[in-house]
Amino acid sequence: AVLIVAVLVFVTGAAFSQALTEGQIDTLVERSLKAFDVPGISVGVIKDGKVVYAKGHGVRSLNTGKAMDANTLVGIASNSKAFTTVALGMLVDEGKIKWDDRVQDYIPEFKLYAPYVSENFTIKDLLTHRSGLGLGAGDLMFFPDGSDFTVKDIIHNLRYLKQVSQFRTKYDYDNNLYVVAGEVIARVSGKSWPEFIEERIMQPLGMTSSAGIFERLKDKSDTIDGHAPVEGKVQVIKRSMVRVPAAAGGVNSNITDLTKWVEMFLANGKYGDGKRLVSEKVLKEIWSPQTIIQVNSPGPYNTHFAAYGLGFFLSNVNGYKQATHTGGLEGMVTQITMIPEIKLGIIVLTNQQEGGAFRSITNQILDGYFGKNGRDWVADLSASRQKSLAEAKLLTDKVAAEVANAKTSGGVTLDPAAVAGKYADAWLGDVTVFQKEGKLRFVSKRSPNLTGEMFAYKANSFIVRWDDRSMDADAFVNFNLDVEGRPEGFTMMPISPLTDFSYDFQDLEFHRVK
Repeated sequence: AVLIVAVLVFVTGAAFSQALTEGQIDTLVERSLKAFDVPGISVGVIKDGKVVYAKGHGVRSLNTGKAMDANTLVGIASNSKAFTTVALGMLVDEGKIKWDDRVQDYIPEFKLYAPYVSENFTIKDLLTHRSGLGLGAGDLMFFPDGSDFTVKDIIHNLRYLKQVSQFRTKYDYDNNLYVVAGEVIARVSGKSWPEFIEERIMQPLGMTSSAGIFERLKDKSDTIDGHAPVEGKVQVIKRSMVRVPAAAGGVNSNITDLTKWVEMFLANGKYGDGKRLVSEKVLKEIWSPQTIIQVNSPGPYNTHFAAYGLGFFLSNVNGYKQATHTGGLEGMVTQITMIPEIKLGIIVLTNQQEGGAFRSITNQILDGYFGKNGRDWVADLSASRQKSLAEAKLLTDKVAAEVANAKTSGGVTLDPAAVAGKYADAWLGDVTVFQKEGKLRFVSKRSPNLTGEMFAYKANSFIVRWDDRSMDADAFVNFNLDVEGRPEGFTMMPISPLTDFSYDFQDLEFHRVK
C-alpha cells in the first residue's frame, strides 16, 4: 500500500560464503540512490548473531541536506505488523488469549458485512489477509494521512465493506483488521498499542530510539523527511503521522534498533544474555503458512510456494524458508528480510516512496550470500520501473487529452451545475461537489486531503485531480443517473495503474443527500 506495500521478494540457491563486502554494499546503495531517485537509504545486515553492516547513505531530507545514518529514524509502515503479531503472541504465552479466540469475545461491537463471518472471526483471522474483503478495503479511512477517523469509527465502518471472496478462501492484503488486532491488545492488556509495544518489546530489546508512533519519539533530531515525485521532481512532502492505524504501520525506528529486533527472531525469541521475549512455539506459528498466495511463475529464483504467516510473507528459497515484509507510507518505503536457517537478516529503510531501491539492495545482498552471480538488480529493476512509469504516463496523458477535448469540442454531457451537491458514502462519509469561481470542486469532509478540481470526461463521468500533487492518485468519478437523467450518486476508480492500493476508491458508493 502505500500504507502497506505488499511486495514479495523471493530468493533461492545454496548458501555460500560469498557475501558482499562493505565496499560492495556501499557501491550498491549509492547506485540505488541515483537509479531510483531516493534521497536517503540506510541498510543493516545481520549474520550469525553479528551486525556486519549498518550504514546510512545520502541525506535524510532534501531540505536540510543532513546525512542519513544508522540512527536516522524512519516510519517502517507495514513492518509494524510483526510487532502486533509478536505482542499478541506474548499474550498467548501468558494464557490471556488464544489465536483461535473469537474477536467478538473481546470486541463485542466488531462486525463485518456477513453475520456468519462476524460471529466466527478469530484473532488469527485478523492477521492473515483471508477475511474476504478486497485489497486495501477501507484504507481511505486513514490514507492519505490527515483524516479524522478513530479506531472506534474504523471498527464500526467495517460492517459496510462488502466481501469480494468467501471467508478464508483467498488472500487479499488488509490493513484495517490489524487496527482491530491492536484494539484486542489494548483491551486485554489495559495499555494502548504504542504503550504495549514500547514497554513489552522495545524496552527489553534495547530499542531505545524507537516508538510505536512518530509523536512518541523521545528524540526527533535525527528523523527523515518523506519524499515523493511532484510533477516529475522528487521533493519533501508533509509528514505521515500514522496515529490511528498504528498497529498496521505506526512504528518509527532505525537500523541500530531494528537489528536488535531481527536478531531476536534469528535467535528463536531470545535476546541479550539468554532472556526470552516470546516462546519458540509462538514464533513457529508466526512463521507458519496461514494463507496461500498464488505463485504465477517460479521467476528468477525458482520459487514455487508462497504464503502469508502472521505479519510476514513466507516462501521457499531452494530449501530455505524466507520471512519478509515491506512497508510503505507517503514518502517512505522499507523492507525487512530474514533467512532463519542461515541466520541472515537484511533491513533497508528509505525516504522516498519508490520500492525498486529496497528490492534491488535486498536481492543483490541475498545473491551474494546464496552464491548467485551475474544479475544486476539495480539495472534490471530500474529498467522495469521506467517501463511501468512510461506505460502509466501514456494512459494518464490519454485521459488528460480526452478531458481537454471534451472541454473544447462541447462533448460534455452532464452540466457541472447538475452534479453539484452533497453526497454520502456509508463508511467514508460526506463529500461535497460545488462550483467556485468557475471551477468544479470535490471536498471530502472527513479526509480533507481528498480535495481537488473536477473536470468533465465522457458522458456521465468526470475526473478529479487532487490539489496535493504528491498523492499521484487522480480518479475517475462516474455519476449514475435517475430516470430523469439527474445525478443521484457516483462511484470512483483510480486512473493510473500505479495508484497505491490504499486509495481504495473502488469500494466507495456515494448517494446524493442534498
